[in-house]
Amino acid sequence: MSRSILEGIRVISLCSGIAGSAAGLHLGQAGAEVIMIEPPRNPGRDQQALFAVLNRGKRSVILDLETPTARVQLQHLLASADVLLHDFTPAVAARLGLVDAVLLATFPKLVVSAIGGWPQGHALADAMPRETLILARLGLLDEQPGHRPGPVFVRMPYANWLASWLCAIGVMARLLARNRDGCGGIAHTSLAQAALVPMTMHWSRAKAPTPEFAKGLDKHIPIPLHQCADGRWVHVHYSPDKAPWMAAGLAELGDAEVARLNALWPPSHVAPNFGANKAIMATRPAQAWIEHFWLHDVAAQIAAPFGEVYFDEQARLNGYVVEVEDAQLGKILQPGPAWQVQPPAKIGAAAPHAGEGNAQLLRAACAGMAQQPASNLAPVAPLQGVKVLDLGAYLAGPFACMLLADLGAEVIKVEAPKGDAMRRLERTFSGTQRGKLGVALQLGVEQTQPAVEALVRWADVVHHNMRLPAARKLKVDYEHLKALNPRLVYCHVSAYGPAGPRADWPGFDQLMQASCGWEMEQGGEDQAPMWLRFGVGDFFAGMSSLYALLLGLYQRNRSGEGQAVNASLLGATLLTISEAVAKQDGSITPIEHLDAQQTGLGDTHRLYRCNDAWVAVAALQADEADRFRQLVGPQPHAWFADLARQVALERLRAAQVPAEAVMQAQMEPFLDSPEHSAAGLHAHYSHAVYGDMQQIGAFWDFGNLPLSLQRPPPALGQHTRQVLEALGIASHDLERLAAVGLVAL
Repeated sequence: MSRSILEGIRVISLCSGIAGSAAGLHLGQAGAEVIMIEPPRNPGRDQQALFAVLNRGKRSVILDLETPTARVQLQHLLASADVLLHDFTPAVAARLGLVDAVLLATFPKLVVSAIGGWPQGHALADAMPRETLILARLGLLDEQPGHRPGPVFVRMPYANWLASWLCAIGVMARLLARNRDGCGGIAHTSLAQAALVPMTMHWSRAKAPTPEFAKGLDKHIPIPLHQCADGRWVHVHYSPDKAPWMAAGLAELGDAEVARLNALWPPSHVAPNFGANKAIMATRPAQAWIEHFWLHDVAAQIAAPFGEVYFDEQARLNGYVVEVEDAQLGKILQPGPAWQVQPPAKIGAAAPHAGEGNAQLLRAACAGMAQQPASNLAPVAPLQGVKVLDLGAYLAGPFACMLLADLGAEVIKVEAPKGDAMRRLERTFSGTQRGKLGVALQLGVEQTQPAVEALVRWADVVHHNMRLPAARKLKVDYEHLKALNPRLVYCHVSAYGPAGPRADWPGFDQLMQASCGWEMEQGGEDQAPMWLRFGVGDFFAGMSSLYALLLGLYQRNRSGEGQAVNASLLGATLLTISEAVAKQDGSITPIEHLDAQQTGLGDTHRLYRCNDAWVAVAALQADEADRFRQLVGPQPHAWFADLARQVALERLRAAQVPAEAVMQAQMEPFLDSPEHSAAGLHAHYSHAVYGDMQQIGAFWDFGNLPLSLQRPPPALGQHTRQVLEALGIASHDLERLAAVGLVAL
């Protein structure tokens, strides 16, 4: 059997949250040995389904790190480790003897990745790392529309899941740099940085914005979720007007009635006949509509109950669902790897029994602590020297390539001379493009083929998210490109995965949220489903593809051979339902449901309205919940309603109840904030069209290795001449291609 990509890499995980535990899962599925250090009484084991998924394939060692003996034993384990993951704040890490400088002086080849609540250089670095509180402080609960005015509780722990990918990507970038430089170092991230990932689409500003850039995307734009005759809801992406049933329905209604129905709703940028579509959808059952839409290439999904996707044929065929024999839950269906590489991912055995590795691992660790020399090479960006050809559009593909540029890779974005389809949404487009050189070039025509071939031969990596039939038509599929460059790592992001009947179907983030049950959950109990507008599926898919790509590069460095790797919207979004699994009898283990008012999951984890503003409470531990109830009494809503927010917060903090102000309208305050700027959360540059531009900044802290955040998003064709002439395409040939519209200069 082929050696797994990360076989021989040992990871020590001191993580209790989803983010760090899932990062360990990602690394373990690539072949790393993951040793989870847990306390004698681990409350994480109380969440049986989630624990079973996050800790699949790991080994357990029980250590009470509050004791000196255990801390010495941990040091012995670290001597044999390649990677340390932890989710402690800096103050807690220092108390446990896990200061970065000391660790790296003792273990120079160790890669250390901490996932805090906030970046380590932030004024809030030691604040409690609870996702709801961080979203509240950043103002992101106000960015989600709801069934009522005001901020809305976000049911999906999306920041934790995004942070898991940021952590795994950071570790892989550090391991690649270690192979180059001979030394380890830090690769830190945080829940706050992860929470800001989707805000790259929304939070930016410029000195000279166009009207379209200044407008951005209004959170109140109606989303095409339509209730059907059987009461179920269908999410349709883009206009369904050309589907025969919809076209016939519109014709039957007539222009006047269509106009009247449309006027009942705000304009939709994706569906010009939104109101009429809604009325027509109500005439047939959901399954009939879905089958009709799929037959006519209309992207749509039913908003399914949470966990139903475990029985989806497409998910099973692509390995996004796996069967595991768990000691507590029996034979269950769990989320599988969200990506595919060669050698393939390891599924891993069931989550370990507590302390099953204590005797063997601690005895072996105590045999001796190896000292390793450090490198004296000048530090450069983690992926400096990696050359990337970005052929993607929309969000998932381009965002992954933007992160590659942030990590120091040289990225060339190729788009059609008329521009990427997302350029019409200028702020959204810009949020996935910084750091790239922009080339406007028509693919798939004979006249531009020499330029395309030169780009492919130049590249280490090709990344895209177009449908594969389109890639084959344009001759940028893997079979065509590996003939030009056998060492190429070719990364593709699909909607539904590379196998099965939906392999070539169109798909979007919204549809994956629908099929995985998140739209039902975000709507609230007995309410209409709602899309989480943060576009999380695109970002999950893009980041999982980037992780697969870095695994491919790591493998190529060992074997000398390129390969095709892939990820998908379905696989990456399905992973986020890990808090529930499917049991052998077909039932889904229970989860917490959002209330009908979309304020929370229970009295101790909820948004409360004071007499002047909102407060978020996240009393998730038993002692915290007890203190909360003692403070507010049997009617918490009334307690908050009688108080001003500042008074409520002072009393909550005095009682040691985790709480935070729910901030609103925060884009400008965020971009103005000195504390966010000091922590690297801002990026500034001069844009060719917009002038001085400010966007969300760093998603990692690599310590001595710099990130590359200096280049603005490219204007259309801004670097076509510069790039192609450097690759040997003559100036007069470019002028000829420009004259017939095949390049933009």
